[in-house]
Amino acid sequence: MDPLLTRRYFFSRSATGVGIAALAGLLDRDLKAATGGLPGLPHFPPKAKRVIYLFQSGGPSQMELFDYKPRLAQMQGTDLPDSVRNGQRLTGMSASQSSFPVVPSQFKFAQHGESGAWLSELLPCTAKIADRLTFVKTVHTDAINHDPAVTLMQTGSERAGRPSMGSWISYGIGAETEDLPAFVVMISSGGGGGQPLYDRLWGSGFLPSKYQGVKFRSVGDPVLYLSDPKGFTRDDRREFLGALGKLNKMTLDEFGDPEVSTRISQYEMAFRMQASIPELTDLSKEPQHILDLYGPDVKKAGTFTSNCLLARRLAERGVRFIQLYHRDWDHHANLPINLPKRCLETDQASAALITDLKERGLLDDTLVIWGGEFGRTVYCQGRLTKDDYGRDHHPRCFTMWMAGGGIKPGITLGETDDYCYNITKDPVHVYDLQATILHCLGIDHKRLTYKFQGRHFRLTDVAGNVVKPILA
Repeated sequence: MDPLLTRRYFFSRSATGVGIAALAGLLDRDLKAATGGLPGLPHFPPKAKRVIYLFQSGGPSQMELFDYKPRLAQMQGTDLPDSVRNGQRLTGMSASQSSFPVVPSQFKFAQHGESGAWLSELLPCTAKIADRLTFVKTVHTDAINHDPAVTLMQTGSERAGRPSMGSWISYGIGAETEDLPAFVVMISSGGGGGQPLYDRLWGSGFLPSKYQGVKFRSVGDPVLYLSDPKGFTRDDRREFLGALGKLNKMTLDEFGDPEVSTRISQYEMAFRMQASIPELTDLSKEPQHILDLYGPDVKKAGTFTSNCLLARRLAERGVRFIQLYHRDWDHHANLPINLPKRCLETDQASAALITDLKERGLLDDTLVIWGGEFGRTVYCQGRLTKDDYGRDHHPRCFTMWMAGGGIKPGITLGETDDYCYNITKDPVHVYDLQATILHCLGIDHKRLTYKFQGRHFRLTDVAGNVVKPILA
C-alpha cells in the first residue's frame, strides 16, 4: 500500500468532491481570516477597530501610582492584621517573614481633571489626560508569581500553550491591512532588565501559526531577514517566492495541510513588509512637535518612547493588535529609587500616545490599555528604612487604566480597603477584562471559540463577564 495514501490524502483526491469541498472551505476560512476575519464576526457593531496594549511587566505598585490610601500613614510600621491578610498564600520571598509591617507610599497624590482622579506625583503627564482615561482599581488575578500571572493575562490560562489575546483577535476579525502583520509586538527594558518574556506570550498556541504576533527588534532589521542578501535584488526575491509558492501549492494539493497555506501567506507578507516596514520606521516626516510630545528618547530604537510612536504609526496603518511590553516593574527592594525611573521612562510617552491618537481622530476606534500582571503588597518585604523598602507580589487587587474605543472616559471603577489589600466594591477579574476588550471589538467572548483535542476553547476559558459600567 502506498504510504502516502492517508485518509487526508484520500479525501483531498476524492472524485466525489467531498474532500475538495472540505479543503476549499478550509482554505476559504483561512483566506477570510487573513483579511476580514471569520464569517459572522464581528458579532455586533464594534466601538474599537484595534488595540494597543501597554503591558508593564513585573507588577507596578498600585499604592504608589493610582490607589491613594492616606490612612496608611497612621499605620506605618504596624503589622498587617491577620483579619485583612485572611490566610492569603505568600510567595517564597516573604513566606519566611515573622511580621508584615505596613508601609505607606512616600509619594504625594493629588486629584486631577473634572473627574477628580487620584494620581501620584510620579505620573505628571498621565495626570494631564486623566479625563480621557478610565481607571479600574479592582483588577484581580489567580496567580501570585510572574510567569503564570503574565501568561494568564495574555492567554487566559496560567499554563503555557494557549493562544495569546492578539492571536484570538487576529483569528476572529482578521487584519485591516495586507502590508503589515495583524499582530505586532515590541519590547523595551528598564534599567534592571526585569522578568523574562517568552515568545509564547504572543504565540498562536493551537490556532494556525499565521495568527501569532510578529516581534519587532530594536537592532538591525526590525523583522528578521527583512533585507535581501547582497547581490539579491527585489526582482530576484519576487521570482524566488513565485517558484517557492508553486512548490508549496503542490504540497498543499498533495496533503491538504493548512499550515502550508500559512507558509505561503507568510512568505508573501514578508515580501510586502520589505516595502512597508522601512516606511513605517522612518520618522523623518514626523513633525517636530510630535517628536517633542513623546519625549527625548523618541528616536532611540527599542525605548518605550520610540515604541509608543511606532504603535501610533502601526495603528493608523491598520494593524489590529499592538502589544508593547516594558520590563522591570518588579520592586522587591529599592522601590523609592526604581519606581520613579520606570515612571520617567513611560509616563510621558503613554500620555503622548493618547493625545496623539486623539488629535488624529484615532482614539475613538482604538482601545488603549495600561497595566501589569498583578499589584504589590501593602506590607514591606525585607528591610524597611526611611529611604528603602520593597513590596511583594499582590494578586488580590491592582489598578489598570483603559482609554478609547468603547470605553467611557473620566471614571474610576472599584474600591479597595484601607490597606489596599482586598476589594470592597466592583471586582474585575482578568477574565472580565479580557471579555470587555473583546466586547469593544464587537466580539462575544463566549462565541469566539476554536475546537482543539475535542474541546471548544476560548480566551476566557469558562468564565468572564463584560464590565458594563465602563462601557461608552
